Amino acid sequence: MVKSIFTIAILLGGIAFTNAQSMEKKFRTVKVELKINAPAERVWEAMVEDYGEISNFSPYIYTSEYTNGSLKGDVGATRKCNFNEKGTQWSHERIAEIDKANMVMRNVVFDGGKLPLNFDNSQAFYRVKDNGDGTSTASYEFQFRTKPSFLGAIAKGGFKKQMSGTLVGLKHYIETGERVTGSNDVYKRIKKDYPKATVLKTK
Repeated sequence: MVKSIFTIAILLGGIAFTNAQSMEKKFRTVKVELKINAPAERVWEAMVEDYGEISNFSPYIYTSEYTNGSLKGDVGATRKCNFNEKGTQWSHERIAEIDKANMVMRNVVFDGGKLPLNFDNSQAFYRVKDNGDGTSTASYEFQFRTKPSFLGAIAKGGFKKQMSGTLVGLKHYIETGERVTGSNDVYKRIKKDYPKATVLKTK
């Protein structure tokens, strides 16, 4: 069960919108960021516009695909992510809001196999910032509550590790074109060659 909690961390990041999840109960927050040597538009394309293809750069997702007729990353688009080879651990997700001008997207997980999250008290954001010099900064933020709630303290460290690893995978994929997935060993080979993501917030 603990392993199941950790794997969902890769999906998440950003800032708050209005009309988000109810978030009525106390929740935990993890936020990380990493500089990428590519224009913000390219990073936004990989993170949001290619929403159904997150397995291109996540070392914790084996496969991902659009669902319900979705074709691109826009409001209402849905995807399924498989976190193991057998597909027994999975999530169904939906883009709830997008602010294209500021490059921020809110993602919700509305169903999952072996994902002990309180879905009304868990929300994810992606953000891309243009650094003005041809580089950009990508960030993930996850505001979450586990079910049962006592697992939250255990899950936080796993979320931080895997969110950071996903940013490294994203950086490598964008800068080199090589895919980083749960089904190959690329992340193990390249992670020592990149800086670790900066942890901005944990609570």
